[in-house]
Amino acid sequence: MGAGDSKLSFKKGVFRLAEEHNIPPHDPYWLSFWDLPESAEDVFTLFAAADIRRTRDQHLENLETLILVVTSRLSTLKNHPSFPDPELAPEKHALNCIRILTRLLPFLYEKDGLEGWEEKFFWGTRRKRSRKASLSRAEVIFDEAHPDEEPRPPAAAEDIEPAPPLMGELIDTLIDLLFYSGFALMENPSSKGKVTYAIWQSGVGCNAPVGTTKELESNKIETLRLLLAITSKAMFIPANILPVRGTRSLTYIATNADKRVVLSTLCSLLNTTLRYNPASWRVPYDHVVFSDPRQVLVTYCLQLLLVLLLYPVPEGGPDEPPLKNNYRHYLGRLHRTQDFQFLVDGMTRVLNQPIQATASYLPGSQKTIQWTPEMLMLFWECLQCNKRFRSFIIGTDRVHDFVILIIYYALEHGLDPSKSGVVRMCVFVLQTLSTEPNFGMSLNKHFEGQNTLPSSVRIPSFSGTYADYLIISIYSLITGSKGRLGAVYPALLAIIANVAPHIKLLSASASTKLVQLFASMSAPAFLLANETNHALLHSLLESINSVIEHNYSENANFVYAILRAHKRFEALRSFTLESGQEEIDRQNRQKKDRGESRDSSARTRMGRDDLAAPVEEGKPVAGSESPIPPSQFEIGDDEDSDEEDRPKNQPPASSAETPMPVRSPAIPSRTPSMSSSTEDAVPIQLRAMSEKARGKLPEGAFHRQASSTSLASHVSAPATATSLNGFAPSPIWIESWLPHLPLHTILALIRQLRPQLREVLARGNGEPNATSMLECIRTTEIHGIEPSLIKTHMFEWSPLAMGWYESLLWGFVFVAERHVSKGTVGVWNGTAVKLFRVQETAPEGPSLLAPRGGVDAIGTNLIERLGSVSLGRGQRQRNPSDSGIRERHAVV
Repeated sequence: MGAGDSKLSFKKGVFRLAEEHNIPPHDPYWLSFWDLPESAEDVFTLFAAADIRRTRDQHLENLETLILVVTSRLSTLKNHPSFPDPELAPEKHALNCIRILTRLLPFLYEKDGLEGWEEKFFWGTRRKRSRKASLSRAEVIFDEAHPDEEPRPPAAAEDIEPAPPLMGELIDTLIDLLFYSGFALMENPSSKGKVTYAIWQSGVGCNAPVGTTKELESNKIETLRLLLAITSKAMFIPANILPVRGTRSLTYIATNADKRVVLSTLCSLLNTTLRYNPASWRVPYDHVVFSDPRQVLVTYCLQLLLVLLLYPVPEGGPDEPPLKNNYRHYLGRLHRTQDFQFLVDGMTRVLNQPIQATASYLPGSQKTIQWTPEMLMLFWECLQCNKRFRSFIIGTDRVHDFVILIIYYALEHGLDPSKSGVVRMCVFVLQTLSTEPNFGMSLNKHFEGQNTLPSSVRIPSFSGTYADYLIISIYSLITGSKGRLGAVYPALLAIIANVAPHIKLLSASASTKLVQLFASMSAPAFLLANETNHALLHSLLESINSVIEHNYSENANFVYAILRAHKRFEALRSFTLESGQEEIDRQNRQKKDRGESRDSSARTRMGRDDLAAPVEEGKPVAGSESPIPPSQFEIGDDEDSDEEDRPKNQPPASSAETPMPVRSPAIPSRTPSMSSSTEDAVPIQLRAMSEKARGKLPEGAFHRQASSTSLASHVSAPATATSLNGFAPSPIWIESWLPHLPLHTILALIRQLRPQLREVLARGNGEPNATSMLECIRTTEIHGIEPSLIKTHMFEWSPLAMGWYESLLWGFVFVAERHVSKGTVGVWNGTAVKLFRVQETAPEGPSLLAPRGGVDAIGTNLIERLGSVSLGRGQRQRNPSDSGIRERHAVV
């Protein structure tokens, strides 16, 4: 039979599924599903999404039988002593079984109302014929699974044996195939069996890699893709339900008690991912002509590894023993220095590649790898579950490299709405690092390689420590995000708060940025725009206090910056609703005088959507180490003027300077509908913990906790009226939080130092001398200020935060499938996912990689033509989403 005839026969068989009722399992018709297709493209093109849905909705029993016979055939082939023999047990049959299942499962998962059927069909108790009874028959007998079927011929009692659940058997078969000699691994004559749990690559747990070929790697790719399709049930569960319910398939894999299987799979996926070198020698622009199948394998390995590592095993019943994720458990048990070095080198190599590709002298000569967000996620997982790994990267100063890389990705994608989830993850990774006291201390090291950074993260004329760089970068992220990152403002402030007690020798530039941030957050337009914005100001004031109380004499530049802006701090204590509204009205009048639009004035009145840079954003002093000349600031006696509460070098606040409301850090109520993005609901919880208490934390303190608390329980919300944005401030509301702002330390510092600095000015005949003033600050002893207890603001995992995290990962998987799949293969193309929103954009124009016109006409092959033909009832039209034509983005 020719290739065209076999494709036509396969297409006819696909239509028969939806047209006939209850095709018998012993019908030779089923053989065509593993015998006729020649490639994955055949299966995905000829077995169209509309065909699957029509069969699922009209003749579900035929899909049941198809899954049963295909799974049974795959298991039979794996157990055959001659597999993969081309004659007795062909490899082609196993691959086609894998492809059929990969194609079917997502469309079964997407159907509402099939949960009970899935539980019974895939996980129900069953019996099957013993292997001795029949190796060739693909027949499984379910207890009450097919009540409408005609009675089958009775089998002898010895021919029937108990069987594990269908999905459990399929998963075990696939994992065995990943380590099967001749299918995924090289033949090893010395091995005792076909399944040898040998780690694929050298690295963790292995010093000598096993051999491989392109064919073996291709088989691994198809097997890993099916495992991802099996576990992708998560894509079809809303984010607010997924962490609590979980998925049976992932629970089955993650709680596997066989240590050898878990370790071999974990190390194989980990080593294959981290051993890959995207910067190896290549011909420029080779990616335009050739595709790298190795990248496809690495992508699937990394994605399946992350799916297993971050999966939170649902809690069982009260009488059931607790289950743990063994993959996460064994990753947390790593302790060898060489293993940590291997992890760090591999992660750094991948995260650096996009930077190197961008900085290449030949634009576009290197293809940027697509899985850097997943690598950041792997780094975060290692930080959370392995305390020794955290200590290693901080103790060896490798943490500085990761800080720079994380800031690069955060700033690079800060204004890209489709990458907001990546930016938020970067912020949370930094917050996780900042909870370590040694991390804060390590930031006092001088940063010498700033000039080698990409322009997007380079600070002009910068000369300072890593702490300076971190603070200035956080300031840029907040003021430059235009409100898109309002949900992570608490986390950004938590990072500053965690490192503040350990910062020394803060530069004038970083000190100015912190004071400017305070000026923005204490502005009336910001405080009155949202019922919880004062909580952000409270957090920033605590950070300022920590710097003063713990390292006062070593942060003279910072103290000097506070003194220059003393009126802002003093005015905050006497802040009232009337004075705040007067300030906003004054800003509106100034805007009107400048001829700005009425809409801008309205935004100023109600509060903007961002924290804009308030004053000296464009001045060259931003990166200077020397303090700003004192003559630009008032240190002497107060004077009555309209500019009383503003440093003299600052212009009156305008719409560009007026901060805007930040979304409440509380967890909003959610409905099962996922039409809206889950990113706005990421909860950030700030928990105070003493250093002594943190020292008593168990090893698993960074493990995810199912917490239902949030900042919402600690923030009052006494809105008394309804305004344009749903909130109207009142004097009672202001009195509920204003007296509790931690201003005592700052005001005491100002009270005691201002007379001293006035004397320095008098001795200099009114001419300011920066050196003298800084020396005065260092040598003056401040009374009445005692170091407060160091607080650690940790990111806690609530079910809602876990739902966001899983939706972020599965969004990566969904989008990456378009890049790694060949031709028309796309596992989730056209499926109705519920975990996140899918946004489609128009197809790209002609390019060298995607030509149009005559080239396309010549390249149109028989598979595409058969995919659109209809051999059944009515004419069928092609759905562009079936072949992945459109650009797809997962909005999480």
